[in-house]
Amino acid sequence: MMAGRGGSETDAAGGPARHLPVLLSEVIDYLAPRDGGVYVDGTFGAGGYTCAILASADCRVIGIDRDPNAIRDGQALVVESGGRLALAHARFGELDAVAAEAGSPQVDGVVLDIGVSSMQIDEGERGFSFRRDGPLDMRMSQDGPSAADLVAKLSETELANLIYRFGEERRSRAVARAIVEARTLAPIERTLQLADIIAKVVWAKPHEPHPATRTFQALRIAVNDELGELARALSAAECILKPGGRLVVVTFHSLEDRIVKNFLANRAKAAGGSRHLPAVQAAAPSFALVARGAIEAGEGELAVNPRARSAKLRAGERTGAPAHPAGDLSSLLPPLPILDAPRRR
Repeated sequence: MMAGRGGSETDAAGGPARHLPVLLSEVIDYLAPRDGGVYVDGTFGAGGYTCAILASADCRVIGIDRDPNAIRDGQALVVESGGRLALAHARFGELDAVAAEAGSPQVDGVVLDIGVSSMQIDEGERGFSFRRDGPLDMRMSQDGPSAADLVAKLSETELANLIYRFGEERRSRAVARAIVEARTLAPIERTLQLADIIAKVVWAKPHEPHPATRTFQALRIAVNDELGELARALSAAECILKPGGRLVVVTFHSLEDRIVKNFLANRAKAAGGSRHLPAVQAAAPSFALVARGAIEAGEGELAVNPRARSAKLRAGERTGAPAHPAGDLSSLLPPLPILDAPRRR
């Protein structure tokens, strides 16, 4: 079975988690591929969802990934598909433009599996892992500023804000202070180097996540603008889905899930109305919810794939109404809490 993405670095025993697509059967059930349809896998990874989509119907898939390694490694599947799969090296926030360039400006379904892929975590040299030594990189697209750049250049307050916002780390001030103090002695350029610094100020019991989990998550999200990409992808999917087309999104932490939940809830009700304006000016619902609440993995999947324990699936079906105005997508993003300047010792 092809690999999927995931939100956890280790299995319950502390070893590498196996590459298994999360909530695979549920994704296919809610996406409901049909013969002749065109589907966008916005987070291709190693092709886990794409393989299942192609196997479930005589359809086509447009696979997108910002990681050039994923596109390179997926070429064999392109050949095997007999012309039913096209791959594009791009960000999934650009999925509308990618689909149009591939000759399908309107599609029958979009699936997104948000977060870092298991392959990226397992390759220490990519810099995502706090258990495998490697350069402090974390760039999915392998270009632009790295995590090491953020750690080296951000002020103590900026680091604390970032770690608190994107990692929901309660000890963000202590972590930021430790980073700033450590970098005055030597550049922080390796993953285990940073993990050791964090472990000195964040303590976890044996059954709890690694002390560096939340800080690494925060840096990864910031480096790759993951939440901004998600908001743009949701808006793009709304624009290219045909009436009856399905949007299926799998997330792995509360920040992502909240964005998807709020987007679908907003689009599933009339928008833009006001008691001061005629009702005809309100935008009709552009989505109908097909999954009431979040779908989570069952005990059977958790037994073989502990990585699925934090996964949540949400899905909507496109109505015939026009897409809502994109507006300011920042309204979908969590606000940046401004912490008081950390006290100097």
